[in-house]
Formats: sequence, C-alpha cells, structure tokens
Amino acid sequence: MSFLTKSPWIMHYDGSSCNGCDIEVLACLTPMYDVERFGIVNTGNPKHSDILLITGYVNTQNVDVIKNIYAKMPDPKVVVAIGICASTGNFFRECYNAVGGIDTVIPVDVYVPGCAARPEAIIDGVVQALSILEAKKKTNRKAGSATATIKDGKHD
Repeated sequence: MSFLTKSPWIMHYDGSSCNGCDIEVLACLTPMYDVERFGIVNTGNPKHSDILLITGYVNTQNVDVIKNIYAKMPDPKVVVAIGICASTGNFFRECYNAVGGIDTVIPVDVYVPGCAARPEAIIDGVVQALSILEAKKKTNRKAGSATATIKDGKHD
C-alpha cells in the first residue's frame, strides 16, 4: 500500500443542498467515528487534496467553482459524490438553476447513497476511494515509465 492510501488528504465541498449530508460528513470527524485515526486529513486547499468529497447538487452558479477545484487537485485524484443530491440532483433537479448531479460537471469515482448519507456509508465510500486512488497511482506510474525511457544515459 502506498503513502497515498495510508494518509489521504480529503477536501469537502458543498454544492447546493439541504446540508444534511454536510452534517454527516462532519460527524465522521467527531470522536465517535474519528476518521483521522486512519490517517485521513481534512484540508481546505485543493492543491493538497487526494480525494474530493462533494455533497449537494450542481447549480449554474457553482459549475465553474467545481471545475476549478477539480482542476487544481494533483493527479491522481478521486471524486466521491455523497448523497442522492450529489448523485442525481434528487428533487432539486427540477429547480430552475439546477444542472444535476456532480457527474454532469466532473468525473465521479464513488457514489455514496442516502438522504442524508450515514457516516458509516461515507467512511465506506472513502475506503473505496482509497483503493481507486491506489489503482490510479499504479496506472500513472506504469504510464510514466512507458513514456520515459533512458538510452545511453539520456532521456528519449
């Protein structure tokens, strides 16, 4: 297991929602669940994060914000859509400013069901994200070694 899966840094972003899932994400940080004991660190900077947790649906005002956060995250990166709003837009998808679920804007790797998603489900989603992160890291490592070859002490 690589260093990324032993100490992943996550960033949480709330799109537009009732904030029920946000409360449950915060519950994961409390002593009852304490995800930090697994080495998971919550950061506010996308440049330092490996996993993006998104709650709520996408509206017309936060499309660019979500794309910007995703673009600033270093590769490999994993996106976890938490709750039914982040997955499909739920009943908010009929709103005049709603775009839909997170996957309408950026690629999503893990979907966590629920309204509101339970802390156990969120933690399970993060664990799934860790295995995806490790697989992406291996893929990037193989792709990088295949393109950079050394001949006679010089790079091709």
